[in-house]
Amino acid sequence: MHMRTHTGEKPYACDVCEFRSSQLASLRSHARTHTGEKPYVCDICGYTCTTSSSLKTHLLTHTGEKPHACDACEYKTFSRGSLKMHMRTHTGEKPYTCDICGSTYTTFSVLRKHIHTHTGAKPYACNVCEYRTGSRDSLKRHARTHTGEKPHACDVCEYSCSALSYLKRHALTHTGEKPYACDICSFRCSTSDGLSKHKRTQSHRRKAMHKQSGVM
Repeated sequence: MHMRTHTGEKPYACDVCEFRSSQLASLRSHARTHTGEKPYVCDICGYTCTTSSSLKTHLLTHTGEKPHACDACEYKTFSRGSLKMHMRTHTGEKPYTCDICGSTYTTFSVLRKHIHTHTGAKPYACNVCEYRTGSRDSLKRHARTHTGEKPHACDVCEYSCSALSYLKRHALTHTGEKPYACDICSFRCSTSDGLSKHKRTQSHRRKAMHKQSGVM
């Protein structure tokens, strides 16, 4: 079985999709992505998953242990897979390619979400309203509009929100950082929305026209 890691042989094939594996155990685990079976249960919170390794990784979220560390920065994580994905932010590696447009991505999940922009597929549906989306993460964020859940909390003030992107934007109000810069004038701001609003102002449009005509 070990020799297949060298030969690349993958004799075990899924009868639902194109997945192949060198190990029968891997095929069995994969099959659960189709059946929905999640036989491994967390004794602490009731979380269920398809493999024992996934359960072991999940348990680290309760202990706070992060045994996998990046050797290029201070990033640490409880998951080997998360570390592997993080390393691509340093290497620039994007191994997943869209067959339709050629765009490349660091993870298969992001590629799969991107493909939905071509197909228009929205397989994830809200069970409260008619909202549908092509992204599981988007559905999760949307669900919080119904539950009121705000799991992302600021460690400086009492602000909390439903999405990590909102928290990152809020954090800039404490640091004073203004990463969004106008390419016409010296205007800077903390949000992309603020920059877009600035670009719609008459003064910006006049400066943009002057720059194009070489009058600046």
